[in-house]
Amino acid sequence: MVENVLEWTLNDGLKVPAVGFGTYQLNGADGVQVIKGAIEVGYRLLDSAFNYENEGAVGEAVRQSAVPREKLLIVSKLPGRHHAYKEAIATIQESLYRAGLDYYDVYMIHWPNPSVNLYVEAWQALIEAKKQGLIRSIGVCNFPSEYIDRLIKETSVKPSINQIELHPYFNQQEQRAWNAAHDIVTESWSPLGRGNNLLKNEKIVAIAAAHKKSTSQIVLRWHVQLGAIPIPKASSQQHQYDNLNIFDFELSEEEMGELRALSCASGRTYNQDPKVYEEF
Repeated sequence: MVENVLEWTLNDGLKVPAVGFGTYQLNGADGVQVIKGAIEVGYRLLDSAFNYENEGAVGEAVRQSAVPREKLLIVSKLPGRHHAYKEAIATIQESLYRAGLDYYDVYMIHWPNPSVNLYVEAWQALIEAKKQGLIRSIGVCNFPSEYIDRLIKETSVKPSINQIELHPYFNQQEQRAWNAAHDIVTESWSPLGRGNNLLKNEKIVAIAAAHKKSTSQIVLRWHVQLGAIPIPKASSQQHQYDNLNIFDFELSEEEMGELRALSCASGRTYNQDPKVYEEF
């Protein structure tokens, strides 16, 4: 079990681990066992979403785990089709019913869906749900700076987290800097590239060999040193362990620079630009 995991403190005071566990496509009884195994390995931050249709599996893994609920941080997300205020409130309640939980530690708007233009209304629903004790911390996913700025101006409430696509091929330097300047923690989805051959990159392979680490460990350590929270998914406990066991070494400035140089403007894996992409 990995125990030396760093923590970040969010702008609302909630402390979260520097690495979380992604649960996308972990469903049913098999998913429960994988998620439960991740908890046993040492993960305490579990990322889910209404649209993953696995909030029930996450909740069941929490119940089967020997780790007390209060030591875990469970995350879910509001889908694009339920941004209208009343629908958003009902969806948050439904998320809790699905998981069999009394509260979520973090709840986020999954995508802004700008053409629908209800993300401020959705944000107001998250604010209300937090007041009701259904959520401890509220955040957003895939929100460009100007959308977050609008949320703050219209509600006076700042997100605690902005979860964005982030990996060495698309390092989002400007968005990360904006988040940091506004005391918003960056969280990385698809931190290992999600099928874009990132882990076979020659420079990353060479850095991994120098540190006697896997390429996954090198990339995840890069995220941590950027101040971002990666949420890798892994089915085997060995990979789960390796992905969390990244706090016994550091990348040099030169190595960080080599990884930074891999980024390009067209580096999104599936071209999901949040200014045009719409989530159902």
